Amino acid sequence: MSSTSADPRRWLMLIAVMLAFLPVVFDMTILHIAVPALTQALGASNTQVLWIIDIYPLLMAGLLVPMGTLADRVGNGRILLIGLMIFGAASGLAAFAPSAGMLIAARMLLALGGSMIMPCVLGIIRRTFEDDRERALALGLWGTVGSAGAAVGPLVGGALLEHFWWGSVFLINVPIMLVVVSACYMLLPRTEPTTAGKWAFGHAVLLLCGMISLVYGIKAGFAGKQAPAITLATLAFGIAMLALFARRQLRSADPLLDLSLFSRPAILAGIIMAVVATGALAGVELTLAQELQYVLDKTPLQAGIFMIPIMAASAVGGPIAGYLSNVLGLRLLASLSLFISATALGLLAWSDFGEPGVIVPVLLAVLGLMLSVGLTASSVAIMSSVDASQGGAAGSLEATGYELGTGLGITFFGVFMSAVFGHMIALPPDLSPDLGEQAMRSIGDTYLAADQLADVDAAALIEAGKAAFARTHSVLLSTAASLIGILSVAVFFVLAGYEGQRAADEDNVHP
Repeated sequence: MSSTSADPRRWLMLIAVMLAFLPVVFDMTILHIAVPALTQALGASNTQVLWIIDIYPLLMAGLLVPMGTLADRVGNGRILLIGLMIFGAASGLAAFAPSAGMLIAARMLLALGGSMIMPCVLGIIRRTFEDDRERALALGLWGTVGSAGAAVGPLVGGALLEHFWWGSVFLINVPIMLVVVSACYMLLPRTEPTTAGKWAFGHAVLLLCGMISLVYGIKAGFAGKQAPAITLATLAFGIAMLALFARRQLRSADPLLDLSLFSRPAILAGIIMAVVATGALAGVELTLAQELQYVLDKTPLQAGIFMIPIMAASAVGGPIAGYLSNVLGLRLLASLSLFISATALGLLAWSDFGEPGVIVPVLLAVLGLMLSVGLTASSVAIMSSVDASQGGAAGSLEATGYELGTGLGITFFGVFMSAVFGHMIALPPDLSPDLGEQAMRSIGDTYLAADQLADVDAAALIEAGKAAFARTHSVLLSTAASLIGILSVAVFFVLAGYEGQRAADEDNVHP
């Protein structure tokens, strides 16, 4: 065990960085419960709502790697403090945004702060805990904050919306950040080891442009928002920028990103798990939040309480994963946890949320527990596969997977939800074509269209929308279950050589 790991302050440092991570995690899910209130207050269209939700993770997906490697160069603690201050200021701007466009802009600034925070948290944990078992426990506790925080988000959001306006889901971050910045400033070391070499700003721009262009091209093409020629040109530009970035990294003496990290099975499997699992989970949470409020007429607080089983189960998943990863091995643990998650989600697809009984809360708890175990086990393997000097870079790759999965998951589920909903809804025969076209886009647009009708006609349209969405949720959750089930099989094969490579690495370190 290194002297850094033996420092008695290491557990206080862990608490500090976990507190720093908490508001970022909240911001990933707290907004889901506020979507109906936000849509009505700002008069936001379905397209604007999707951008409000997913501009944050999509922009972070392009910023995380540059910020993670920058942190390795100049110090994780310094970048973390800057990111915390930016995130706090952006939260205040988002809370009082007067329009959907201004809220989207504030979410972009939130993404900048979040991209500085996330890789630094993992990088600091990797540097602080050199002992494998202590690191597994530390990452398990970090996983608890990530999983439980994401699950608590809807509950916190529901409680806030019960008494305040939609902007309170952002404003809550400001006092939290004031406490977190003070704690991190006092507890984190003033100096820390850094990686030699310069930080290539030009390479960072190439990566950012490539990631954003590629993701936007996928979004635009999937949603049909742009002409095919524009979509193809955007995709081609993004691929070209990423190819140029990769070429520069291979030729550089001080690459922004060590591409050899992708040759490690644990990192590759971790990224795959992060993208698919978080994408499916984000889509599921968005679906549940809308069904509970729009279809079952629950208040935001009631909808948050409905999701408590996921929150409670996720809270214990991290430490369990930290222990079981040393007992069962990552390959079996990750694959089995994802398979059980897919089974629970498949059963939820055909459950009646209006009469949940005991079965629905149990299935939600199993889903939260197993996804938390699987994703935390992946974090343990990723951070154990790199040297401490690459902690920020490895953490940024994992975080990129989470953010990319969340952003694309929201987009794919949103568009898929709209298509299925439009097919399922039976519009009243006397509804005008314009209002009918609006009502078919989403359950939120159905309510907006109903606001323009007389009471009797509005009630008929809303009932048609509720019936359509109740059928839509089965299709969406079944699709998510299938994706996670396929992922469980893929992870099992990808991790086939993990144990062998881990043993070989330890032999090289301790001949």
